[in-house]
Amino acid sequence: MDLSYLVREPQNITPETPLLILLHGYGSNEQDLFSFVPTLPEDWLVVSFRAPLNSQYEGYSWYDIDLMNTENRIDVPQAKASLDGLLQNIMKITNHYGLTENETHLCGFSQGGILAYALALQNPLLFSKVACMSAYPEEKLMEDIIKDKKKLQHLRFFISHGTDDAVIPLEWGRKAADLLYDLSCYFTFREYMNGHGVNQKNYMDLMEFFRK
Repeated sequence: MDLSYLVREPQNITPETPLLILLHGYGSNEQDLFSFVPTLPEDWLVVSFRAPLNSQYEGYSWYDIDLMNTENRIDVPQAKASLDGLLQNIMKITNHYGLTENETHLCGFSQGGILAYALALQNPLLFSKVACMSAYPEEKLMEDIIKDKKKLQHLRFFISHGTDDAVIPLEWGRKAADLLYDLSCYFTFREYMNGHGVNQKNYMDLMEFFRK
């Protein structure tokens, strides 16, 4: 799976250059979170992937969703294929730029955030900072997560959710706090007076998280 992407290269790239992977939500595209670039650290390599599937209405998706089907709300084989594809593409970019001693960070919104949870918890040694916005940890993608606390201890999670989110209920988002607490992961969980989106305070807190 070769994913299309946008990239912002820093002036100088070394083996230690931090890499940030951006994962958009359902029905969006790689331009969406790439709009964060102007306020991200200038020495980071930033890659925003486009999901591989056409969504039902417009834009792209990482997997199909059926909100009316409570038993099989997500297409699990598609989601797992996207996870595998993302991992392959992240490794390709890492090798292409010769990033041998760097930290790799993840930032996902909604469906992209759901995949960010799975990617980070299945491959904790590959990632450092993980931001999951307006998302939740999908149980059907959590079967293969690592539970070895020594392998998880360096991860840093930033979780944000709107109190009036009508797409992914706040209660679902809060499940992340329970999961990460049980795994002894370091995380901050913040709620904002907002719907299914990122308001200005959320955005400022996210940038602070990445700059720490």
